[in-house]
Amino acid sequence: TDAILGAAGLGDIGEMFPDTDPANRGRVSLEMLAAAVEKVGRAGHAISQVDVTVIAERPKLSRYGSQIRSRLGPVLRIDPANVSVKGKSNEGMGWIGRGEGLACIAVATLEGNR
Repeated sequence: TDAILGAAGLGDIGEMFPDTDPANRGRVSLEMLAAAVEKVGRAGHAISQVDVTVIAERPKLSRYGSQIRSRLGPVLRIDPANVSVKGKSNEGMGWIGRGEGLACIAVATLEGNR
């Protein structure tokens, strides 16, 4: 969500869905992504490709990659073949390595006016 909003120069997820708004507590992340895709589209952009790297010790994402791509593609309004999802380990280092959380890095390529 942040990657596509940022690529379009439309702020970030915290501006669109502030954590201070009770309506956003427990909100489904795919709903937020769909709303961001809609906002980017209204601004005259189309998503062409998304690359996501999830850094976590568990779960191992390699066996879920195709499921994630097939779920994200329609929400992003692109062919799932243009969605890349990779899992990486932090090799046991730091808070990610201890399993206390995970991190995600995403890049989006857009087409259209800017």
